[in-house]
Amino acid sequence: MYGNAKIPVAVLGATGAVGQRFVQLLTDHPWFEIVALAASERSAGRPYADACNWVIPGDPPPFASEMIVSSLEPVLPARLVFSALPASVAREVEPLFAQAGYAVCSNASAFRYEPDVPLVIPEVNADHLALIERQRAERGWPGLIVTSPNCTTTGIAMPLKPLDVAFGLRQVFATSMQAVSGGGYPGVASLDILGNVLPYIGGEEEKIEREMRLLLGRVADGRRVEAEVVVSAQANRVPVLDGHTICLSVGFEKRPMVEEAIAALAGFRGPDVVRKLPSAPEHPILVRREPDRPQPRRDRDAEGGMAVTVGRVRECPLLDLRLVSVSHNTLRGAASGSILNAELLVAEGYVK
Repeated sequence: MYGNAKIPVAVLGATGAVGQRFVQLLTDHPWFEIVALAASERSAGRPYADACNWVIPGDPPPFASEMIVSSLEPVLPARLVFSALPASVAREVEPLFAQAGYAVCSNASAFRYEPDVPLVIPEVNADHLALIERQRAERGWPGLIVTSPNCTTTGIAMPLKPLDVAFGLRQVFATSMQAVSGGGYPGVASLDILGNVLPYIGGEEEKIEREMRLLLGRVADGRRVEAEVVVSAQANRVPVLDGHTICLSVGFEKRPMVEEAIAALAGFRGPDVVRKLPSAPEHPILVRREPDRPQPRRDRDAEGGMAVTVGRVRECPLLDLRLVSVSHNTLRGAASGSILNAELLVAEGYVK
């Protein structure tokens, strides 16, 4: 509970796979209460249980099953909305909600690169919420839009943040092995992915490279300043259900010893305001020393799917350091990450 009553929230795109995660995770949330579920005209007007093909583990919460799905119009009895809309739909719908006074926590890519829209991982760049004041002033709306990064970017930015602070990041080579759930439902055809690796995911590499510079950058005089780091990404789809694995080679201004890097990773906690949020993990980064960890099957659910697990930290013969990270792409990389952003908005007074 935050204050005396829970904050009423709605989920946009509630019938899709990420929307279903929002519904699941927001059930019994200490600060938020779902009061509306919204989706396309095809689903609007129908009970959620009928409109939704539930594809994630477990069953739809009983209260949600009986709710009538609303249309995507900004007349919902909520103060904050979580957007799991496709980018093309989000581009049209999310501004309507912000103009109507709603706080929009978006998982879509539609506004990630707008200069006045915060792209946020709370442990990494909570201070970028300062862009909201510029957003409201320039767009003339009482609400706001805050975005979450691509699910793969999250598993890179979180471990590189403490290393950047300690040693100064210069270069990053990132090779991802991405779970099929990252492509949504029904996803990649089984005949394409089983026993195979797909070395191309449309737009993914460009998103990673751009978002890393934004997340590790800074806000100065109400403007976003990108980090001066060179990022080269290669994205692959692999036959894993959940959990993205990323192999990283990293160059620094000051070359760290392996144990120094491990200490920086293991000691990372994020700002105090973030550590107190209900969904924040106690340890945002977990370091494994076994030679065969992390693995998506064994490590994706660490700290309720909110931690990034890092292992194989060692010297790199080309750059300075190499490591492997695993993160849960539909939890920390999607719905749970957006919920943490919403909690931060409440804690910082942007949503009351």
